[in-house]
Amino acid sequence: MFANHLEQHTNSTVRRVLTAAALFTAAASAQSAGAQTSGIGLELRPFVGAYIPTGDQRDFLKDAVLVGGEASWRVIPAFAVTGTFAWSPSKDRLTAGDQTLDIFQYDVGGELRVPSGYGLGFAQLTPFVGLGVGGRTYSYRDLDVSSKSNVDGYGALGGDIGFGPVALRIEARDYVSQFKPLVGGGDTKTRNDIGLAAGLSYRF
Repeated sequence: MFANHLEQHTNSTVRRVLTAAALFTAAASAQSAGAQTSGIGLELRPFVGAYIPTGDQRDFLKDAVLVGGEASWRVIPAFAVTGTFAWSPSKDRLTAGDQTLDIFQYDVGGELRVPSGYGLGFAQLTPFVGLGVGGRTYSYRDLDVSSKSNVDGYGALGGDIGFGPVALRIEARDYVSQFKPLVGGGDTKTRNDIGLAAGLSYRF
């Protein structure tokens, strides 16, 4: 049943990402066919940003800081596989006691990149779009309630500003997730939230 809800709620996000992907593919075809990226293709990236619940999720959770790390492998200059782990210490708006709810996000996805980037004179801009799937765990810090884990998916849009082996990444992700009530019973629902982050990459 969740799969049907997920499909209904992600259609617009997927369409936007695929449209952007088509534009990036066209741009990539205009780049030099011999464009190469040096190194072994590995990127490590700590990041910090904001977790922003929307819709029904915002009725339940507050905005919070978002911190984590990513590891990317450039399969080819135009495509990379990225794994992400992130943590956000949100607050439960509904449960008495101003309860802190730790949210752990873990996922893997693919990124379509413009292979040669765009020269800015002092740096190189590499836009990207991405799609991925993963999971999320909600865990009350002080409330004696079992943690709950759910499935989710995301669409991403952003860019890397490269300075040699170092790059500044700006990224926005739109998450659609399954949500099971954390206290008591109730139906499984589909929820939406956004992650905004800035990270510093080192390319090997």
